[in-house]
Amino acid sequence: METRRYLARMDTRELGHLYTDCLIIGGGVAGLRAALEAADAGSVLVLVKDKLIESNTYHAQGGIAVVQEEDDTFESHISDTLDTGCGLCNKKVVELVVRGGPAQLEQLRKWSAPFDMDGSKIAVGREGGHKQARVVHALGDATGRAVSECLTEQVRNNTAIKIFENCFCIDLLTEDGTCLGVLCHHPKHGLQCIWARRTILAAGGAGQIWRETTNPAGATADGLAMAYRAGAVLTDLEFMQFHPTTLYIAGAERKLVTEALRGAGAYLVDARGKRFMSDYHKQAELAPRDVVSRAIFDFMAREETTNAYLDVRHLDQKFFHKRFPTISNLCKSFDIDVAKDLIPVRPSAHYMVGGVKVDINGRTNIEHLSCCGEAAATGLHGGNRLASNSLLEGLVFGHICGVAAAQDIAANHGEVERQRIVYEIADSQRTQLDIPDVTNSLRSVVWRNVGIERQGQRLEETIEIIDFWRRYVMDKVFNDPADWQCQNMLTVSRLIAWSALQRRESRGVHYRGDFPERDDENFQLHIEAE
Repeated sequence: METRRYLARMDTRELGHLYTDCLIIGGGVAGLRAALEAADAGSVLVLVKDKLIESNTYHAQGGIAVVQEEDDTFESHISDTLDTGCGLCNKKVVELVVRGGPAQLEQLRKWSAPFDMDGSKIAVGREGGHKQARVVHALGDATGRAVSECLTEQVRNNTAIKIFENCFCIDLLTEDGTCLGVLCHHPKHGLQCIWARRTILAAGGAGQIWRETTNPAGATADGLAMAYRAGAVLTDLEFMQFHPTTLYIAGAERKLVTEALRGAGAYLVDARGKRFMSDYHKQAELAPRDVVSRAIFDFMAREETTNAYLDVRHLDQKFFHKRFPTISNLCKSFDIDVAKDLIPVRPSAHYMVGGVKVDINGRTNIEHLSCCGEAAATGLHGGNRLASNSLLEGLVFGHICGVAAAQDIAANHGEVERQRIVYEIADSQRTQLDIPDVTNSLRSVVWRNVGIERQGQRLEETIEIIDFWRRYVMDKVFNDPADWQCQNMLTVSRLIAWSALQRRESRGVHYRGDFPERDDENFQLHIEAE
């Protein structure tokens, strides 16, 4: 796919400059965890496009999957992860992350993360795809917020780390295959260059490419797009995980209803209160997320309805309100009495399984650029992410990338390298399209054609439609984050649709109606975006 190298015109000699030893793009669990390690060797600057509270981490209701109990084992967690990943996991990475979980959990405890307790031990619950109860939570159903606030406090108390919020990263600055920093935009200071010895990309959310999503407004695939333009290898982009249960109220923003609710005994039912998941999988409501999402999708088509329902009426109501305060308050805001009423739900785009290809140390094919969190394709998730493995991965690989950056910085003294980069873009002679209209139309097309179920012809049509928009959007020079976001979404959505077209089988979260069977002979491999 043809694309220009930078989205903005620039002559770095004419711009403002900042310098840091380690630059981190993204303020979720992976970025903050990396910052705390990198700060051991030098100065760290964390760039966040919105506020720290707008990360995917902060909004995560689910927990952290960590082996703790005597009746649980690393081998069991590894096996569950491999089974859910449908033959595409990197076993060495799975073992590394699973075995690294307890140490990261203990570190969070030392930093006073408010985990839910069962006496003197951290309480554990069970979620889809797990054969054992091993998922820890904090603040009931607000684990992401608790972890984010815990890490943020540590970061803000570290004098070696600075946080720049409302700072939009436009592109990675590179020279001869080496990352030197970023070109960014701040509403007060305009375009700036930030030069760094080491850069860690941890801006991964891409859910806003789909019309229905659990992700916050800022999850527009910027990290993936800027990495692609810089020459990084992207892989497994056809694997977007759809969360089975988001609150469905027509006209309202979709809100996540955590999987832990089903782990605590909630049922998926029709409007009459009849359960249906046992018709699709032996684990019923606790089947892997891809199975549950497709089951609900099929149920809605069969019943000609807009949604399914969660039934919590049989649960102890005091337990429900204490264990799930976020969901309890959400339902109250829409006048849903969970003691009497069913909760309307349907699937939404939730987690980008694919991303920037990295090795076991989090390094990309671009020198001095590492990647972690949702932005990275580490090999942990394969074709489908096991529930609550994402915060775990962010902690472990954030730690790995931060330690590696600190080691590199300690071994390389001297001034931060910078280059003069001049990039010109000719004025476009084509018609200017309405960017908000293109963005909304793109999200609708991707939801319909690159959603839970895909077809080859529809994927081809989607690529044609995106290419048409790209001709009239990618040739323009913009000066506003919303416009750059649209360009990034067009770039990544095209790569996703192309990747989905290449995988002529069904595996994990990727389901092709025209190729409904898994094909290990031809497709037990990773597709790299082109």
